[in-house]
Amino acid sequence: MILLILGLALWIVPHLFKRVAPTMAAGIDEKKRKMGVTILSFVAIVLMVIGYRGWVSGDLYTPPTWGAHANNLLMVISIYLMAAAGMKTRITRVIRHPQSTGVILWSVAHLLANGDWASIVLFGALGLWAVAAIVLENAQKSWTKPAPAAMGKEIGAIVGTLIVVGVAGWIHIALGYHPFGG
Repeated sequence: MILLILGLALWIVPHLFKRVAPTMAAGIDEKKRKMGVTILSFVAIVLMVIGYRGWVSGDLYTPPTWGAHANNLLMVISIYLMAAAGMKTRITRVIRHPQSTGVILWSVAHLLANGDWASIVLFGALGLWAVAAIVLENAQKSWTKPAPAAMGKEIGAIVGTLIVVGVAGWIHIALGYHPFGG
């Protein structure tokens, strides 16, 4: 439990730092700040995985029988939104925060499929972080819709999504979880 919470703190604090303390963040060299966030993010992910896998916790609720299927569908959409954010596809003209929206969908998807305390803490905290990131950015910056993207970017985002879904499924199976049933 402690490692999971430490990992969440190492993820959330650096990712919200620029929004919560903009004056302090402005005083740090942008490249150094981004490198620091990258290093802390890697350590955070390792701690979250170890902490999640090591936390033997009871269930708060029993997920619905359809939760695993909803999880899989929401995960495809979530991963597409994350790819779209990086590639600036056409959906970024409709959704201001596709990456954070993808994290929220990822969080909800996993909460539909898992009712144990470790899942609630991990996915709930990251979902709340994504909501906070959206609220803070909306309060601090106006939005200008990006230019329409080329069709090649759309195709790239879809192909990338399918590859990431396959790799994520493989990783889950290797870790002993069966996201596609079975």
